[in-house]
Amino acid sequence: MMNLRRDVFQAIADPTRRAILLLVASQSITAGAIAANFNMAKPTVSKHLQILAECELLVQKKKERNCRFY
Repeated sequence: MMNLRRDVFQAIADPTRRAILLLVASQSITAGAIAANFNMAKPTVSKHLQILAECELLVQKKKERNCRFY
């Protein structure tokens, strides 16, 4: 089976994902704190975070129950 990687350019074409990258660029932040900046459901924000992580534009660090993005 071939491992297909998401296209980075398609990922950053979305304005919400670009805004998430700007938030994370200035600070380490939790998924909940990221979601608080947007008028959308947390699962929708989680999907954006997953796409960015798959493109290696974000690094997800799990510590205890918190998950931070860098």
